[in-house]
Amino acid sequence: MKLFSILLQAQTVLNPDTLATSGINSAATKVAPEFTVMDLLVKGGVVMIPIGVLFVIAVFLFLERYLYINKAAKMDSNFLFTIREMLFGGNVQGAVNYCKSSPFPIARLLEKGLNRIGSPIRDIENAIENTARVEIYNMEKNLGILNAIAKMAPMFGFLGTVAGMITTFHSIQINNDINIGTIAGGIYQKMISSATGLIVGIIAYLFYTILTTMIERSINKMEVTAIDFLDILHKPASSK
Repeated sequence: MKLFSILLQAQTVLNPDTLATSGINSAATKVAPEFTVMDLLVKGGVVMIPIGVLFVIAVFLFLERYLYINKAAKMDSNFLFTIREMLFGGNVQGAVNYCKSSPFPIARLLEKGLNRIGSPIRDIENAIENTARVEIYNMEKNLGILNAIAKMAPMFGFLGTVAGMITTFHSIQINNDINIGTIAGGIYQKMISSATGLIVGIIAYLFYTILTTMIERSINKMEVTAIDFLDILHKPASSK
């Protein structure tokens, strides 16, 4: 009985499936190196530097524009009502001073219109439209750079990959040695630059889309406010 137990243990140890499994596990343990994000970025090569610079610029522009546009879109809910009450009370100068003291950019549009009271209504509309163009330009400032970053970052990444593959195949030609490990390692390292460039491009385009959407909403709010203001000017004071 004891001899049978020893033979059973020996069979288990010498089982090919067990040996194969243990060998695979051992090989997997040896082949699975650990990489940090910084290690991967370093392996991307020199081209990662301009990609990183583009990413920093994109984040800075997004935060700066986001805060500006968010501030430009704000308006007190009672702002237009206060203007209306002053105009119906005949206090035009008070309405002008109220717009000047207001921190909301929309007030600059109405201030231009108030300064044209007494002129034809078309002149008032033109004054408001011209001021609105200036405000829209201020909101869209530097958005073209953000859009350019969304296009340039993937191109830099692709350039890094191509440059890396050229270097790899040049090394093979010089050494006259084709090593699949060297080729695969060089290609995967340089593909990191392409992946990083695409990620930065996607993020920059997302930033650009968010900001343009905010600007469109701000423009719509300006148009609605301007229309309501012109309606107030069309109404006679006796309609209060």
